[in-house]
Amino acid sequence: MSGHSKWASIKHQKGAKDKARGKLFAKLIRQVEVTARQGGGDLESNATLRTMYQKARDASVPLDTIERAIKRGTGELEGVRYEPVSYEGYAPNGVAVYVEALTDNRNRTGADIRSLFSRNGGSLAEPGAVAWQFERKGVVLVPAEVGEDDLMLVVLDAGADDLAREGDTWRITCEPSALGAVTTALEGADVPVESAELTMVATSSVPLESPEDAKRVLRVIDALDDHDDVQGVYANFDVPDEVLQAVEA
Repeated sequence: MSGHSKWASIKHQKGAKDKARGKLFAKLIRQVEVTARQGGGDLESNATLRTMYQKARDASVPLDTIERAIKRGTGELEGVRYEPVSYEGYAPNGVAVYVEALTDNRNRTGADIRSLFSRNGGSLAEPGAVAWQFERKGVVLVPAEVGEDDLMLVVLDAGADDLAREGDTWRITCEPSALGAVTTALEGADVPVESAELTMVATSSVPLESPEDAKRVLRVIDALDDHDDVQGVYANFDVPDEVLQAVEA
């Protein structure tokens, strides 16, 4: 697992404790709304919406709040219109950073992202500068207690490309178009799904061998991730387990 994936997993596990619930709710609801606008409001036919819906429910977002977001997305209710936008830049040590956001004001969000990069030791780059170092993939996490052989049969038949053990979870990787089929196959086989989402996977990595270097990079990543409009931050660093443990401590 890359250092960024490890850190993202730690942040995910700690998220409910460390983040204000209102901020987490706002990000999830925005994702639900935009997903409904892009693919329709029917959970059965829109697999991505079904995933976002479950993610919001798992975070204890009230059901009526989710349903209103879907209706805003489909146009049944009026609301602010969000659009996706991405930013590219560098953290210290030449680490490539790719940021995805949903915003109702590109100028405001762009200025904020530029400021967050510069204030934390990074720099915003031109479009295309780092995107080539990432691939869009579907990633599904399931508990490691599920048997490897049984799991492999389910996910490979559904279109998964890779299955790897990462600590207490199995990480299943697939093409974006196969995410819905893989998730549906797991649900049909009664395999609990911890998360299922589209993400950006780095094709190469920059090693960070010291806690000091790791902290400088993570300062940029965490600052960007904390912005209200930001939905995902991806970076191509790799950190040894002992260094990451030192940073976490």
